[in-house]
Amino acid sequence: MGKDMGLRIAETLRNRGMTQKELAERIGVTEAVVSRYISGDREPKPEMLANIATALHTTSDFLLGIETEEYSHSRIRRMIARNAATMTEQEKRELINALFGEE
Repeated sequence: MGKDMGLRIAETLRNRGMTQKELAERIGVTEAVVSRYISGDREPKPEMLANIATALHTTSDFLLGIETEEYSHSRIRRMIARNAATMTEQEKRELINALFGEE
């Protein structure tokens, strides 16, 4: 599970334009620890996995490989619920416009 999860973390980091150092700072660990998660040498505990998912604006299920669809309805709902408290007003407006605005 470790290598696959590490690949998903690394891929999500790239997609978000985030560095390992930035992720480490957001979740309160060293860059070396994040590197070990990505290489599969170490697996995060459940609480840390949830922190990683939140920092990457994704779900633990996606990082674990349980959920493979990138944009399933349940995943989007969980992502919004998990991240709403940390969203700026501008991000909230953009989300509402994306959901209900005209195309």
